[in-house]
Amino acid sequence: MSWKNDMTSAARSAAAGVKAAGRLRRRRERRAWGGDGQPGPPNGFALLPWLLVGLGSVSSLVHGGTPLPWLAGLGLAVFNSLYSVVVFRAFDKAKREARCTRWMLAVMAVAAFGLAAGYGGSWLVFLPLLALAGGAVLRGRAMARVVFGITVLAGATAAVRIGWDAIEYAYGTFISGMVTAAILALSETVKELRATREELARTAVERERLRFSRDLHDLLGHTLSVVVVKAEAARRVAPRDLDAALAHVTDIESVGRQALTEIREAVTGYREGSLSTELDRARSALGAAGVEPVVTRSGPPLTAQQEALLGWVVREAVTNVVRHSRADRCEITVAGSGERLRLGVLDNGRGPAAAVVPDGTTGRTVGGTGLKGLTERLAAAGGSLTAGRGPRGGFLVTAELPVEPASDPAPAAGRDPGTGVILKA
Repeated sequence: MSWKNDMTSAARSAAAGVKAAGRLRRRRERRAWGGDGQPGPPNGFALLPWLLVGLGSVSSLVHGGTPLPWLAGLGLAVFNSLYSVVVFRAFDKAKREARCTRWMLAVMAVAAFGLAAGYGGSWLVFLPLLALAGGAVLRGRAMARVVFGITVLAGATAAVRIGWDAIEYAYGTFISGMVTAAILALSETVKELRATREELARTAVERERLRFSRDLHDLLGHTLSVVVVKAEAARRVAPRDLDAALAHVTDIESVGRQALTEIREAVTGYREGSLSTELDRARSALGAAGVEPVVTRSGPPLTAQQEALLGWVVREAVTNVVRHSRADRCEITVAGSGERLRLGVLDNGRGPAAAVVPDGTTGRTVGGTGLKGLTERLAAAGGSLTAGRGPRGGFLVTAELPVEPASDPAPAAGRDPGTGVILKA
């Protein structure tokens, strides 16, 4: 049995080794690419290999073909060192725009033109390298002016040293600077677009969370309040009227089933409220809580969005009446004029404990997650919501929306669309 255990241990060790090698390979691939399967942004290492074009000058210096070798070596060391620093600073905006970077570029220009003018030949290749560094560091019009100036001076310097072949060096200098600048500008644009896309994705997620939290609050707050009221009513009437208690229990079941449906619709984002349905539910909830409901509705037909928004207001306002007002009468009024739709919910209860007037507005508002959410909903649709103490006491919630033509007008149940009928419970 020992050999079987040894074989099993060896197999497990081999499998662990393969998995570790796979993880290491994947980490290397993510580092080589952008970490998400996409190529990462360029960096200073992408520009360092261009220094190899100066190997001809190094060879000439090493083999003693350059007069004053100590001066040429010093210029070569200064240029290569500054070039290595500048191309890495080019990929950091703060370092790229720092004054010391500009000074390093200026010293590079002195070294490059000094070597090119003094020695010519293979030393002229440092002029395109200078333009490349300028294109990496500078942006916009400053880059265009600097690269053009380097190109003109490079052409003139090369013309003095090698004659008509100077055109090739001037062309190479111009292309080195402009192409480098274009590629890096494109890379930065792609990076900004990726950041913008991520920000838009985060914003969309936050908006969806906010929508869902509002819907969940409005749905469950109203539903649970109705369930509690119905349960209390069933408990009160059960000893003397069993049929009435069973009717309340049936209502609780119906409200629970409807809440399940609405929550599913809220999760998918396709829920559309109906003002008529909410008014009917408001009558039922207020009646069960011992509050006399008085509903008055008139005005033009409403669009689906207006129905949904005003339905949310009725739901939240009636929930607050049932839970907090201690009222025995609640008036719900829906009216429309030529430009505005207006919904008012007024009770004769104890009113708000403290009203808070927002800065810069004339409306009265009170705190509360539901009312704040409704205020944001209506504001997004061009409307407004105010809440506070009523003119004769109690609590008044008023919602207004701009009038929009209904695409498919449907008259409310029990109301003549031409004249409007007052509905009383």
